[in-house]
Amino acid sequence: MSQALQQAFISEYYGKLLSSSVDLKTNACCASGAPPAWLAQRLANVHDEVSNRFYGCGFPIPHALTGATVLDLGCGTGRDVYVLAQLVGANGHVHGIDMTAEQLATATATAPWHAARFGYAQPNTTFHRGYIEDLAAVGLTDGSVDVVVSNCVVNLSPQKPTVLQEAFRVLRPGGEFYVSDVFVDRRLPSAIVDDPILYAECLGGALYQADFVRMAKRTGFGDPRIMSTSAITIHNAQIANKIGAARFVSVTYRLFKLDDLDEQC
Repeated sequence: MSQALQQAFISEYYGKLLSSSVDLKTNACCASGAPPAWLAQRLANVHDEVSNRFYGCGFPIPHALTGATVLDLGCGTGRDVYVLAQLVGANGHVHGIDMTAEQLATATATAPWHAARFGYAQPNTTFHRGYIEDLAAVGLTDGSVDVVVSNCVVNLSPQKPTVLQEAFRVLRPGGEFYVSDVFVDRRLPSAIVDDPILYAECLGGALYQADFVRMAKRTGFGDPRIMSTSAITIHNAQIANKIGAARFVSVTYRLFKLDDLDEQC
C-alpha cells in the first residue's frame, strides 16, 4: 500500500468507521490500566464526547507544565490536549495536530466548553489539520514548543523517522518528547505491515523497540528512557491468527533535546 493510500485509509478508519473506542478490534489503541490520581482528576474534566473517541495506548503526560507551550501529535478529538490545557494553566498553550477532519471537528467544537470548565476566560488550545510529518505546514517553527507528546500515533505514520525529526525541530533546547506507542518484539513481515486493518489497529506499524531507540538517538534524542510498559492482549481470534508469534507491548518513552547528555536528569 502506498503512503498516500495508507494515510487515507487511517483517516477514514478513525474518522468514519469508528464511532468510539469500543469499535476497535483489539485493545492495542486503548490505554491499559488506571491513570494516576493526579491525572484522573484532570480526565474527569474532559467532555464525554471527546473521551469516548479516544484511541491512545498510554499516559505520555508529564508534571510541571505551568506556563508551557505543548504540542500533541495526532491529537484526535483532543482528550490529551484538554488534560494538558489544565496542566499548563491559562497562561500556557497547547497545540494539537491531526489529519482527520471528523475528529478535529469534535475537538474544536468543545474548546469553549472546556475553557469554561477550567475557569479560563478563553481557550488556551489551538487545533491544526495537517500531518505530523510536516509541522512547518501548520506554522510550527523551529524551537517553538517546550514539550511534545504523542499517544499511539507514531506507529500509524509511514514516515516514522520524519516524525521524530519534526518533533526534535520544534522543541526548544532542553525540551522533552513523551511518546506512548505500540512496540513489538521482532521486525514484522510484509504480510502484517501491509494489512490495512492491522495497520489501522496500531499493530502493523509497530516498531521493534531496538529500532526505535536507534532512530531516536540518530535524531538527536540521547538516552531514551522508559517511563512505563503495559502488555497488549489480542482478544480477536482472526487478528491473533494473522500476527502469529509476534508479541506487542505499550511503552511510554521520555526523550530529551539536550546538547550535553550529562545534563539530563
